[in-house]
Amino acid sequence: MKIPLAGVIGCPVGHSRSPILHGTWLRQYGLAGHYVPLHVEADDLADMLRAMPRMGFVGANVTVPHKEAALALADDVTETARRIGAANTLTFGADGRIQADNTDAYGFMANLRQNAPGWQPSGGPALVLGAGGAARAVIVALQDAGVPQIYLTNRTTARADALAAEFGVNTLPWQDRERLLPQMACLVNTTSLGMRGQPDLEIDLTTLPASALVTDIVYAPLKTPLLAQARAQGCAVVDGLGMLLHQAVPGFERWFGTRPEVTDALRAAVLA
Repeated sequence: MKIPLAGVIGCPVGHSRSPILHGTWLRQYGLAGHYVPLHVEADDLADMLRAMPRMGFVGANVTVPHKEAALALADDVTETARRIGAANTLTFGADGRIQADNTDAYGFMANLRQNAPGWQPSGGPALVLGAGGAARAVIVALQDAGVPQIYLTNRTTARADALAAEFGVNTLPWQDRERLLPQMACLVNTTSLGMRGQPDLEIDLTTLPASALVTDIVYAPLKTPLLAQARAQGCAVVDGLGMLLHQAVPGFERWFGTRPEVTDALRAAVLA
């Protein structure tokens, strides 16, 4: 019997927590299998993906800068991956066909449902900060969950406008990012602002209702200044680590045949 292999493809890839995450699950469930980091240069990606099924790989996660390229190279693409415009989860068929999916929207929403069970998506509008790849996944997740109105703001206005036009959401100038806070039921930071080594996210949450949910997809540090400010305001807060953990669930289940659980013990293992 072949031992199934999976891994994470990136450039660089040394920082990825995915090998720890999947390795923890493999040990916890007593499954045969290995999950390895794979540093792949852009010029080698196509050859590598075609060779992986023959090497015993059943699938792979894809991280920066290969998410868009992996989508373009796939034989089959899920509707979610097509809408987000990037792939983060690949599954290799026995015939070598590559199926591309994107589980970031699933991971984002599963994180909120686990850690803010009282939040109702239909309860009011959401403000999304940022207009990069993560914002695309978050918008898809919020739309599919039934959030009635989504506002998007970004430091580069043209990027926000292009994304808003594609997804049919509203834009707000970056300098006006606090103007609609009194109406918001959800605030999501998808920018790198507030991440360790990056400038702070400058936003005053004083007018944000205490009933609002605030989440930051950054998880280094786990408690960002945004979340600290929101907690002081009385808001429910959700950190970004859960999104990373939950987005890994569908791929692991497809590759290794067991649906894993996201637990406090898993969080501790990945943080350690």
